[in-house]
Amino acid sequence: MQITRRLEFDAGHRIPDHKSQCRHLHGHRYALEITLSGEVIELDGDAANGMVMDFAEVKSLAKEHIVDRWDHAFLAYEQDEPLVSFLQGMPGHKTVLLPCVPTAENLARQAFKILDEVYRDTYGNHLRLQRVRLYETPNCWADAVRPE
Repeated sequence: MQITRRLEFDAGHRIPDHKSQCRHLHGHRYALEITLSGEVIELDGDAANGMVMDFAEVKSLAKEHIVDRWDHAFLAYEQDEPLVSFLQGMPGHKTVLLPCVPTAENLARQAFKILDEVYRDTYGNHLRLQRVRLYETPNCWADAVRPE
């Protein structure tokens, strides 16, 4: 069985080597979809009976590990020296430094790496993260998926 939970957040970024508009500072209303697989829990009297995982718990963990950290932050490539220097000049600015250029593909891959261990077998029902889909716009997204 697979389940998916969607969360949204706002963040800024830039793609420093881009040849067009995306090299400029800008932001997006991102949507993050987390798809988990696992066995449906069948334990009478258990709050998770009939579920793979409680959607509220899926949300809570994603908020703690991704959304609360990235929401209203500027997601910056740690090697983008002019941008990092600029952001560090603003005391208290919420900046997330990443080891990669903050494209939709790389952000989806980073989120997958972070969340993979968070969800692994949480309920003892072989729970696994299968996919992280990150929408950069309503028409553009990237999928980070578990290798077969």
